[in-house]
Formats: sequence, C-alpha cells, structure tokens
Amino acid sequence: MQFVQMDAPRLDRLTALLEGLSPKVTLATKPDGFSLHIIKTGTSDHPTDSFSGIQQDALSLLVCPAASYFENLLQADQQCCMSFDVVFDGPMGPSFLAEQSKPISIVMKDADPSLVQVMMLIANEMQASRCGQPFFMNRAGDILLVSLMRHLTSRPQQSTGLFQALSDPRIAKSLVAMHSKPAHPWTLESLANLAGMSRTSFANYFKEVMQVSPGKYLENLRLAIARQLVDTGIGLKQIATRTGYSSPSTLSRALGRVA
Repeated sequence: MQFVQMDAPRLDRLTALLEGLSPKVTLATKPDGFSLHIIKTGTSDHPTDSFSGIQQDALSLLVCPAASYFENLLQADQQCCMSFDVVFDGPMGPSFLAEQSKPISIVMKDADPSLVQVMMLIANEMQASRCGQPFFMNRAGDILLVSLMRHLTSRPQQSTGLFQALSDPRIAKSLVAMHSKPAHPWTLESLANLAGMSRTSFANYFKEVMQVSPGKYLENLRLAIARQLVDTGIGLKQIATRTGYSSPSTLSRALGRVA
C-alpha cells in the first residue's frame, strides 16, 4: 500500500483580518478618504481613452490614506485612470488606517502576481464599453483590495507593523489566531506555542515587530470589537462573553479606561 503525503494546509493570513476590517470598495470620481488609484505612466496615442493600448509596465497602483492630495503625488507623465474609495466598517478599521498613514506606490514590475492580474483585468475591461461594466468594476475593486493586501503581506513596505508581522510565519500564526478567535482565553504561552518559540523570545519579537506586546494587542482588539458592539445596543453581559472578558463589570472598567 502506498501512502500519499498531503501538504499541510496553508496559513490564511488575511481572511480573519478582512472580516475584522469589513471593507467596502466603490468606484469613485472624487474619493475623500482611504483610496486606491490606478495610475498610467507615459503619453498616450488616445488621450481621450486612458486605457487604450495600455501595457503592464505602464501601470502602477497608488494607495493613499487621504484622497485629497493624491494628485500632488503624480509625476508630469502620469495620469490617474481610475479611483476606488475604501471604507472600513469593522472594528479593526481605525487601527489599520492609523498604521497605513503614508502613501504607497506599487509599480507592476515589482508587484505580487495576483495584483498584476487584477490590474490588467481592470485595464482590459475598460478598453471598451460593455454591458454591466459599473457593477463589474465595483466587484473588481473588492478583488483589487484583497490583491493589494496579498502584495503587502508578501512584500512589506515597512520594517515593523501589521504586514511585516504577517510576512513572518511565526508571528502570523499568533495574529491569525487572535483575529479569528479574539474571545479565546489566549495566554502568552499558548500564543508562543503557536509561533513555535519560547515565551520570552516570542514576547520580545512580537513587540519588536508590532510595537506593542501580544497582551496589549489582544486587549486593543477586544476593546475595538466591544466598542462597536456597544454602539449596536447589545447588553454588556453579551458583549463580555463575545469579547473574552470575565464579566460585564470588567468590560465596563476596560471601556472606561480608554474612553
């Protein structure tokens, strides 16, 4: 009898994070917040049609924390072909936006393959007017955001922070665990075991990369979820259960400290 060795399931670093962000991506002519802009470099033989005959190497993606000044970042030979407005309705949105505070420009020759594919899909779709195109483009915006986050995970832009941590399998396992089950009674030991590290090494390395201790990160995550649930009118007892607090009074004190 011959046994076939199955590959271990690949760590999904983004699904739980995206659920915590609850992003809404829409096609926009004048986005006013966090936004994605498809940029074309070079002169065009078809100035009235930004996407005609476009080449992969001419495309880049500009990620802006505030759309109001993105035009100031363009070079003389660049033009914006399309913009998407991104709103994060989930509890992890504020912390994500605080970290992504600087513009990022990604040229396609240096991009993750999935991001290149989506950019070219959008460019090809826009070369002609087609039925259902507005609906298509709004759905493409969702895929563009996921592809961007894949790119940032595989090619972090900073030496610290969320995407640098997600790029490291050890820290990523602990982050995914907290993102997936924030109410679980995680301990430093259990998180370190997931990372395959000693408690001291894990705690020091996590804080070095994330700029906050594992315990504080988990507390901030739980409080963010709790604050959003409070706004829905759910009682503190139920919120405490859903966010890992031992009692409503413990949750109330925690909320009071950050009020």
